[in-house]
Amino acid sequence: MEKIEAKNVNLWYKDFHALKNVTINIKEKNITALIGPSGCGKTSFIRLLNRMNDLIPSARFQGEIQIDGKDIYSPDIDVIALRKKVGMVFQKPNPFSKSIYDNVAFGPRIHGLKDRSPLKRTVEDSLKKAALWDEVKDKLGENALTLSGGQQQRLCIARALAVKPEIILFDEPCSALDPISTAKIEDLLAALKKEYSIVIVTHNMQQAARVSDYAAYFLLGELIEYDDTTTMFETPTDKRTEDYITGRFG
Repeated sequence: MEKIEAKNVNLWYKDFHALKNVTINIKEKNITALIGPSGCGKTSFIRLLNRMNDLIPSARFQGEIQIDGKDIYSPDIDVIALRKKVGMVFQKPNPFSKSIYDNVAFGPRIHGLKDRSPLKRTVEDSLKKAALWDEVKDKLGENALTLSGGQQQRLCIARALAVKPEIILFDEPCSALDPISTAKIEDLLAALKKEYSIVIVTHNMQQAARVSDYAAYFLLGELIEYDDTTTMFETPTDKRTEDYITGRFG
């Protein structure tokens, strides 16, 4: 079933045409990897899915993006509710300089969850889903910045999960991590797709092949090819996709 439907999407930053007529349907409870060289529009595209580009004054959007059949750029859309539904994890871990507990509790508190018991349960559930609970359960009061890079990234995932999203966007979540931490995040993604629809931007072809069900190849703001990952990696239909995947370009 389609979770996200984007049709004839164009995006400009001032005069720069960052995305050109992108049409793509992203399926529910799957992992979709966006691949392509730097500056090809991958991050610009995912930032449209939770309207993060609204924060850039020079950005101008044209086209249609629907989530669950609703146009998310319609004037009556509640952007705060949209960002609750569509969580995001960034390239570099960015925990707040607060306790581990307060990092995860931050979103639910903003959305009105104040009672200690349900809040505590939400924090524990989110840390468990992010495969971090066993490592931090005895030090929830410690500053999150004392955690390792890989733990901080899993904490940021727990923070995203705490507000109960349906879609999670990952913008190169492993690019700042060592191989062991990267493997933990990849295992986590495989577990999370049972409950969430996931879109991941990655430069790592092996990672895209390992974790994703579908892959989309972007080049110079255009969507060149989109297919299930096995088909795209083994028998791409476009020569440009083949050149990129095999390392001859990009």
